[in-house]
Amino acid sequence: MSVAESLQERVLTAMAEETPLKLCGSGSKDFYGNPVHGAPLDLTEHNGIISYEPTELVLTARCGTPLRDVEAALEEKGQHLSFDPPRFAGSGTLGGAVATGLGGPGRPWGGAPRDVLLGARLLDGKGQIMRFGGEVMKNVAGYDISRLMAGAQGTLGILLDVSLKVLPRPARTRTLVLEMDRASALTRMRELCRQPVPLSGACHYQEQLFLRLSGSETSLKAWQRRIGGEPLAEHNSFWQRLRDHEPDFFKQDGTLWRLSLQPATPPLSCETQSLIDWAGGQRWVFSNATGEAIRNELGNIGGHAEVFRRGTGESARFQSLSPGLLALHRRLKQRFDPQNILNRGRLFNE
Repeated sequence: MSVAESLQERVLTAMAEETPLKLCGSGSKDFYGNPVHGAPLDLTEHNGIISYEPTELVLTARCGTPLRDVEAALEEKGQHLSFDPPRFAGSGTLGGAVATGLGGPGRPWGGAPRDVLLGARLLDGKGQIMRFGGEVMKNVAGYDISRLMAGAQGTLGILLDVSLKVLPRPARTRTLVLEMDRASALTRMRELCRQPVPLSGACHYQEQLFLRLSGSETSLKAWQRRIGGEPLAEHNSFWQRLRDHEPDFFKQDGTLWRLSLQPATPPLSCETQSLIDWAGGQRWVFSNATGEAIRNELGNIGGHAEVFRRGTGESARFQSLSPGLLALHRRLKQRFDPQNILNRGRLFNE
C-alpha cells in the first residue's frame, strides 16, 4: 500500500467514525491559525520529487517533501521558488508552504504561492483522490480549483502532490542600506516602485531602509549609483533572517499582527512598534490597542489585519468574513469536507 493509499484509508476511517483529523507536517507553522484538536495525521512520509523539468520551469513533488530538498534540486539548475517561502523553525515542507499561502520578502515581485501553483492532487474529506489544474485536468467550469488550496490550511483537503512554476535565479543580487526615518523611507520606496528598478525586496527596520536589487551586474551597478546607500556584504543573511522572523523585533512578547494596506498609508494610531516590508504593503506590528480597534482602523482604510502570532488576550486569528464570502466558504467546505474532519477550526470557529 502506498503512503497516499494509507492516508486515504485513514480519512475514510475518520469519516466513518466522525473523528476530526489534525494534519501534521514539519510543525514549523503550527502557530499560524487557530489551534486544531483531532487525531494527528502525519503527512511527512509522503515525500519526494516526482518530476522536474528545468527547461519547462515546472516541478512536481509530494507535499511532505522538505523545502530544503526542493530548493537544493532547483539550485543545482540555477532556479528557485519565487514566492520566497518562510521556514520560521528552520524546516518546513512544500505542502505547508502552499497550504499556508505565505510568502517571504520577495513575494510582491515573485508572486504568491497561488500564483505559481499549476496543479494539485488532493485527498478530500470524503476520502476521494482528485486531480486539478495545470497539466493534469482542465476544469470544465473554468475554475482553477487547485489555487483554492493555497491558504486553505488543509481545511478543504489534504494536498498530496503539487506542480509549481519555478523561475531562474537572478544572476546577481545586491542589498543597499540607507539611513532614513520611516516617513522618508515610505516616500523613497514609493518613488522607486514607479521606476524600472530591479527590486526584489524593500524593508524599513531600525531607521534603515534595506533595498534588495536582483539582475545583471551592469544593471545593479547603474542603479546603485542612482540610489546610493551602502552595500551589504554579498553573503549577508538579512533577507533570510527577515523571512524566518529571526531579527529581535519578532522576539518580543505580545501579539504580532500582520497588516496589509496601501504602501503610502501613514502611521496608524494602533501601531506601537512596526517593521515595514513589501515596499510598504505589509506591516508587522505590536500594538497596545484591542483587536477590534485594530481591525476597525484597518477596515476604515480598506486594509486587512490578522493575528500572526498570538499573545495573551487575543483569540480571533483571522478577520470575520462578509456574509457573502462566509456563504461561499461554507459551500466549499460542504463540497470538499462535509463532515468537517480536516483541520477543524483552523481558519474559523465552526
